[in-house]
Amino acid sequence: MNPNPSDAGAPTAADALRFWFKLGCISFGGPAGQIALMHRELVEQRRWISERRFLHALNYCMLLPGPEAQQLATYLGWLMHRTWGGVAAGVLFVLPSLLLLIGLSWAYLAFGHLSWMAAVLWGIKPAVAALVLHAVQRMGSRTLHTPRRAPLLWAIAVLSFLAVALLQVPFPVVVIAAALTGALGQRRWPGQFGAASAHAASPVTAARAPIAYANTCAPVGPVSVAPRVAAWIDDDTPPPAHARFTPVRLARVVAAGAALWLLPMAVLVAAWGWDGTLAQMAWFFTKAALLTFGGAYAVLPYVYQGAVEHFGWLSAAQMMDGLALGETTPGPLIIVVAFVGFVGGWGQAVLGPQALFWGAALAATVVTWFTFLPSFIFILAGGPFIESTHGKLQFTAPLSAITAAVVGVMASLAVFFVDHVARPGGASGPLDVAALGLVLAAAWALLHKKWGVVPVIGGCALAGLVVRLVVQA
Repeated sequence: MNPNPSDAGAPTAADALRFWFKLGCISFGGPAGQIALMHRELVEQRRWISERRFLHALNYCMLLPGPEAQQLATYLGWLMHRTWGGVAAGVLFVLPSLLLLIGLSWAYLAFGHLSWMAAVLWGIKPAVAALVLHAVQRMGSRTLHTPRRAPLLWAIAVLSFLAVALLQVPFPVVVIAAALTGALGQRRWPGQFGAASAHAASPVTAARAPIAYANTCAPVGPVSVAPRVAAWIDDDTPPPAHARFTPVRLARVVAAGAALWLLPMAVLVAAWGWDGTLAQMAWFFTKAALLTFGGAYAVLPYVYQGAVEHFGWLSAAQMMDGLALGETTPGPLIIVVAFVGFVGGWGQAVLGPQALFWGAALAATVVTWFTFLPSFIFILAGGPFIESTHGKLQFTAPLSAITAAVVGVMASLAVFFVDHVARPGGASGPLDVAALGLVLAAAWALLHKKWGVVPVIGGCALAGLVVRLVVQA
């Protein structure tokens, strides 16, 4: 590629590794917050990639099953620094949160029966529900704009919400319907899917944006009107050699991915049998990675149904507690599957009763491997084709429509989480007024006061201690 060196310097391998490790350690706030953080760092500050290329990659990741924020990091790392860059970005995005969650899961099982721990978890759960609401607001504002500006995208979002929340339509069906709507709609209303949509930033907006950044993390100086500063990978930068599609490269990626799935599965089956807990976890979470769309918030109902109701690896209350713990860690929210694996491995004593921790840690690692492996394969295999389509409306319109559908699905899951927090005993149970009030307070702090994720979670945890141990004692 031939970026203009006078505008944005090329990031070295060391620069990229430092950034991806930093991102893995500080990326709180769920998918919306993580995507916003990457956008701020890579597009606005460092200028490593342009707005349109960033959003084009994001829309592809929204189309895929699996965690979109981690997939986006993998895609951008791959685009900038070949396969090793994508693998490094994806792994460093997940590894800190995996290690931290293994430690938190052990503390939960060892000390979760204590009243103070129960009070903290009670307080964090409303924060989780508020964070989902916040994610809906942020993603919706970037994707849908106003009903007058993009009425078709709004219709897709609303219908997706109703389909999932009221009719229990499978999310893959929603995705297909949205893609078809976008493909057909762009022929008659192309303006809703072009520069006016979330996929492409307006050239006027880009020209007037107060961006005057070099290859640093701080602005050189604020400006009211400035010419657009070219990114290292800009709108018109041609795909580099490694990002061009060839059948041989695709075959290599697929073969490597198949080997990385088959070999660990063969070891698990040989050691514990197909009906063993670890092999069943590997198979279940492979299906979860392949059959569920919309990122963490969309996959959780499927994980709940399988892990809680079918296999009984953990209880419904433990699942909500795990989600609360997952929100307190950086990295992708879907890392909550490591908690599921840890609790299931502990309860099933997969390495025997004398090695509960190591068996649980092994289960968490197995679950994480089989959950995230397909994401790497999707990005490395499909990235070259997606790079060849940027700027082509016939491809971007279906992706934009799918992103709008994801907003509707996230909204339905927000309703699910709020209802579960407000009525922990089910629809026939009593209303937990204090928990519902904490949801509203957390949402107000996030949406109106613009608090960060860590202060909101910390404040809710403190409120849980006060309410449960002092007021309700």
